[in-house]
Amino acid sequence: MSIEDNKRLAHRYFDEFCNGRRLDIADELFSRDHQFHDPSIPGASPGPEGMKQTIAVYHQGFPDAHWQIHEMIATEDTVVTRWTGSGIQTNELAGNPPIPPTGKKASVEGIMMNRIAGGKIVETWEVWDTLGMLRQLGVIKTPVATS
Repeated sequence: MSIEDNKRLAHRYFDEFCNGRRLDIADELFSRDHQFHDPSIPGASPGPEGMKQTIAVYHQGFPDAHWQIHEMIATEDTVVTRWTGSGIQTNELAGNPPIPPTGKKASVEGIMMNRIAGGKIVETWEVWDTLGMLRQLGVIKTPVATS
């Protein structure tokens, strides 16, 4: 695949899979043994099913969730994407423990790096402002500076 093909594949992840809620295309995007690495989501299941489960959690908790791409940088086998995700948490957000609906809007920034082989994403590394989301939802209090 060309660098532009790799970028198109990464765009499909955000545009169709995440924003379009087309979880049915997971087999087109991810290899059967895809590995997902995110310190906020330890133990994600491998392959397309694991990615469906991971994104479905945010679709459930934030029915209006939207991911905006700010920048993509690609090489022959890697695409790095800087993004912002936002939405209003109107339903329970799965986790340990689950977060009851807050009705609050959260907006977080993140970076995702996808390694691509054979026309599919085979490995993903992602970091995003999980602490910021928890603060915006009121789950974690923002420390107050004292002087």
